[in-house]
Amino acid sequence: MSNSEDSQQYLTDMLVKEEDEASGDESDRQDGHGSMLREQDRFLPICNIIKIMKVPVPQNGKIAKDARECIQECVSEFISFISSEAIERSVAENRKTVNGDDLLVAFSNLGFDNYVEPLSIYLQKYRESNKSDRNLFLEGSYMQTDDANESGKH
Repeated sequence: MSNSEDSQQYLTDMLVKEEDEASGDESDRQDGHGSMLREQDRFLPICNIIKIMKVPVPQNGKIAKDARECIQECVSEFISFISSEAIERSVAENRKTVNGDDLLVAFSNLGFDNYVEPLSIYLQKYRESNKSDRNLFLEGSYMQTDDANESGKH
């Protein structure tokens, strides 16, 4: 799908959503495959959103309920938007798994170029961290095997 087709689909989805809201059908929505989605399945958990929102707010500050819900919906839509683009790339390459590089390309394709460099750096550091964690785990497993072999010799 091209970006213009994606944009058209997104706008169509938003119009359908607005029509559903106007009709009062707020609790259930259909995903792209005809199955019904509950509201809690469409949005990130509100408690996670609130934790992140509270970081810059002064200790005695409050966040209005409508602001929390608005951010919850916006963040969920944004993640869905980026994920859809990344999924298209993995499907186009006949892969079943979306990886970090797919997400970086999605950010770039959708015009979020300012995010690509910092996310690339983060992804590189994340991969290095996982690699060193795996090495530590493998070394620990190897040490345990050696210890077991030595204790069996006595």
